[in-house]
Amino acid sequence: MAALASAGSLAAAGAAHAEPAWPARPIRLVVPSSAGSGTDLFARLLAERLGKALKQSIVIDNRTGATGMIGNDAVAKAKPDGYTLLFTYAASVAINQTLQPKLPYDALRDLIPVAQVGSGGNFLVVSPDFPARNLKEFVAYIKANPDAYDYASWGVGSGGHLTMESLKMQAGIKLRHVPYKTVPQILNDLQGGIVKVAFVDSSSPLQLIRAGKIRVLALSGTRRGPALPDLATMTEQGFPFNTDSWYGMFAPAGTPAPIVQRLNAEVNRVLADPEMRQRFIQLNMSEMPPKSSEQFAQTVRSDIRMWSEVIRANHISAE
Repeated sequence: MAALASAGSLAAAGAAHAEPAWPARPIRLVVPSSAGSGTDLFARLLAERLGKALKQSIVIDNRTGATGMIGNDAVAKAKPDGYTLLFTYAASVAINQTLQPKLPYDALRDLIPVAQVGSGGNFLVVSPDFPARNLKEFVAYIKANPDAYDYASWGVGSGGHLTMESLKMQAGIKLRHVPYKTVPQILNDLQGGIVKVAFVDSSSPLQLIRAGKIRVLALSGTRRGPALPDLATMTEQGFPFNTDSWYGMFAPAGTPAPIVQRLNAEVNRVLADPEMRQRFIQLNMSEMPPKSSEQFAQTVRSDIRMWSEVIRANHISAE
């Protein structure tokens, strides 16, 4: 018996030796958006600081397309060992879960919410020559010119798409949706006058707005952004839309709880750093109290329910 116990101890020791403490090698952070997008900006900002905290490099892997589904699916099907993580945006998780009937994964079953990063909204922007300077003027002009304008978003089922569809229903206006693959492509075409109206994230276009190359009319979400505090929300301008956007880190289902808890603690520590908080303000992301993994999971579940109501109320489909 003693020999057997000794052999078991040796086997356990061997197994422990074979599995070094996490993280023992670089971590891949999948970002389902293009380089230069708001999601990518925050992912790279977080990855740099988080990598230092974990004493391991974090490699960004941009997997664009299908309003986040390609990148999300890659992580949902990855080995749950803590070496493949996801940094994504609210709509890619909360909207796709209801809107996409052939979703190749289940966000509630196949992804573990690790940590929420920020809270905010999206911009309604127009080309500089568009004859409106606020949301009420925009609605009045579109009403006077029905079916004359298209609007762009970063894909069918994106937060921008659903926000505009909600505005159309509220205001009784007509615009045709033109789905793009990425926000940087939309911003390029706005500057060139190819498209006149769009919903985009509230970080990547800040320099263009300040330079007068595009004009912002409103912000979705429950509060104004810190980088443009004079910009009123849609609700403040008479067209209620009280759903916030966020970024977040996820892991494949089955990732060991200690790894999830460590990541959550380290991300929250990074977000609490004064220099990082200032950088978030510069990128127009509102501060939020730190959340545990389970609190973030509650947010995800709540947002899926909320967006499903928006989708049903506005008769929106993925087609």
